[in-house]
Amino acid sequence: MTESSSPADARAVRTEDAFDVAALTDWLRAETGESLTGIAQVRQFCGGASNLTYLVQYPERDLILRRPPGGHRAEGAHDMAREYRVQTALGPVFDYAPPTVALCEDDTVLGSPFYLMERLDGLIPRKELPPDPSWTASRVRSLCTNVLDVLVDLHTIDATAAGLNWMSKGPGYITRQVSGWSDRYRRARTRTVGSFESVIAWLAANQPPDRASVLIHNDFRFDNIVLDPADPTRPIGLLDWEMATIGDPLMDLGGAMAYWVQADDNLAFKFFRRQPTHVRGMLTRDEVVEYYCRRTGIGLTDREWAFYEVFGLFRLAVICQQIYYRYYHRQTTNPAFRSFGLAVLLLERRCRAVIRRDK
Repeated sequence: MTESSSPADARAVRTEDAFDVAALTDWLRAETGESLTGIAQVRQFCGGASNLTYLVQYPERDLILRRPPGGHRAEGAHDMAREYRVQTALGPVFDYAPPTVALCEDDTVLGSPFYLMERLDGLIPRKELPPDPSWTASRVRSLCTNVLDVLVDLHTIDATAAGLNWMSKGPGYITRQVSGWSDRYRRARTRTVGSFESVIAWLAANQPPDRASVLIHNDFRFDNIVLDPADPTRPIGLLDWEMATIGDPLMDLGGAMAYWVQADDNLAFKFFRRQPTHVRGMLTRDEVVEYYCRRTGIGLTDREWAFYEVFGLFRLAVICQQIYYRYYHRQTTNPAFRSFGLAVLLLERRCRAVIRRDK
């Protein structure tokens, strides 16, 4: 789900994820007309858990390559052409979208579709903040609100003017999401995880009407944000547009909060923390919701928020289970995916806790 920006984050390419670098170079020269010298040095970013992401370095420039993973894929997932089109269209209207370079839909080049983008020179906050002795609670809070402002700004883009209204399927976004993700979970379920059926039934019975129809990212997290190295409180990029669409903005916020592990969460959830939202100065989940609603003028009660919170947690569980399915069936050997089944169990428990709290 995540590209990186720093070459220091890249590692040797896993054997199962390797590709023909010479074929890539030949194709890129023919496609772009660039005078690239030599064969690229390629390394892989291992922070993500969905599409495969590589650093491709030529003497002339650094590029980022994105391609689908091997093994079982959910229908409609890992659509490189769609992701490329979205990111390309955003370029003129959203300063945080990295510039795209080229798209290849010919499987014979690397064995799958792929696209390339320019590498943003910046810092990505992963489990911990970028090293900086001047991190105070005040600066951390500024970082937090600056990142949230990126989401607010995204939700104000005129999707029609940007040429992105083709992603809209009209009214009924929430209904389609509940139905679609429920089906995905059932197809990806393994015998090691729960059924989620009580959660699915609650979501189906408690769907609110769509509040708005805006451009949403659908995977908004700190480790998809690139920060300015000169001022790490200032975002300069938003990565991973794989799941972007037109939909309800509160669904986007709910998805973001599913990843938001805060300082007072239990140890089990802290084990799966992927971003530095636990640091002193970070807003809590409740404070994030309050901040977002204040910035956007949306009125929302705690009871109304419960639906978006549960759906965000359920959707994350489905994503984890789809990845774990590939590991369970030995379609990938990435050891990072071994614990994803446990994450699914914990997320079901949290969904039920929120539902009980809502009664």
